[in-house]
Amino acid sequence: MDIPSSLAIIAFCGLIHASFQLSVSVLTLLSGHILSTSKTQARILRLSTGFLIGAGVMTSLLLSSTFLALLQLFGTKTPPIVWATGCGLLVGVAISIWLFYFRHEKGTTLWIPRNIAAYLTDRIHSTKRSAEAFGLGLSSVIGEILFIIAPLFITALTLVQLPPLWRLAGIGIYTVISLFSLIIVWVLVGSGHSISQIQKWRESNKYFLQFAAGAGLIVLAFFVFVSEILCASSGGI
Repeated sequence: MDIPSSLAIIAFCGLIHASFQLSVSVLTLLSGHILSTSKTQARILRLSTGFLIGAGVMTSLLLSSTFLALLQLFGTKTPPIVWATGCGLLVGVAISIWLFYFRHEKGTTLWIPRNIAAYLTDRIHSTKRSAEAFGLGLSSVIGEILFIIAPLFITALTLVQLPPLWRLAGIGIYTVISLFSLIIVWVLVGSGHSISQIQKWRESNKYFLQFAAGAGLIVLAFFVFVSEILCASSGGI
């Protein structure tokens, strides 16, 4: 696979990651909690910025760790069976998202373990400083690991095939694009938009977001299967 195609896959994986909603939910709740206890816009911006940076740092750490593990295990020549495993993971996560991602109740409650949800809720209510918001951003990414592991895994496999400098660029591209939805909320909240309006939009469009995330994973699985398994087994096109 050439460099532009590899970077396109990485960017698409980041876009799928950005469609997931746990970090967005936590940032929205955090902003609402700050508004209920303080009217200072500067404080909202400071804490939400800390949260955004924390989410970005954890995303890049998870991706880098997965990449290094795969590089140690398989070197720069990833066996087709590993790509096939990645495709199966994409399809499995896509089906899970279609069936379970949002709980069947009013609002945008996600299907995550209740102990994780309770932990994040407690952290939101106790967050008062930028360092605590940073840690909350880290935790929100970990809380959704069951869903983001699929695009992370495929991105890491793609990074293995790139030259060293392009690997760093790939990690940066994935991290920035994966934060796209968080950046939008950060900008809206920082510019004084109503939290209730943001939440209302999310609730109105939650099933579209759910379908789009699953469909993106299926499209990615098909493309990876064709380009890395079928083409490899037939000697390329």
